[in-house]
Amino acid sequence: MAGGKLEGRSTLRPADLLVFGWAGGKHACVDLTGVSPLVGLRENGFVAGLAARKAESKKVDKHAKACAENQHVFIPFAFDTFGSLAPEAINFLTRVQRVIHSNCSTPRGQGFVFGRLGFAIQKGLAAQLVARLPSVLM
Repeated sequence: MAGGKLEGRSTLRPADLLVFGWAGGKHACVDLTGVSPLVGLRENGFVAGLAARKAESKKVDKHAKACAENQHVFIPFAFDTFGSLAPEAINFLTRVQRVIHSNCSTPRGQGFVFGRLGFAIQKGLAAQLVARLPSVLM
């Protein structure tokens, strides 16, 4: 759930992942964002993880307030296509891993959450690739 109000109309959109009861009884809206680590290469040179950290910051600026106003926690899950994760994504995965290990006795149960997360990431990357295809190919 991210967004805000626009002329009395809600601009909220569904979260990529909604985690029930994440913090203090509040649900968490997880926004998955994949970026190329080569974005902004001309201005700054290459710094590992910089693109993911910038994407995380932009998502917080854009959506955190609206989620808080709707009694939700906002978690930006930013990563780059080289595999770097922004700090909040690492925190999220660390907590998920702890909860899974304490509540699931089978490897199958542990793989479910990470399978869902992996699918959501792949879906987002596929959408980005399709959006960049020349119209002749579509």
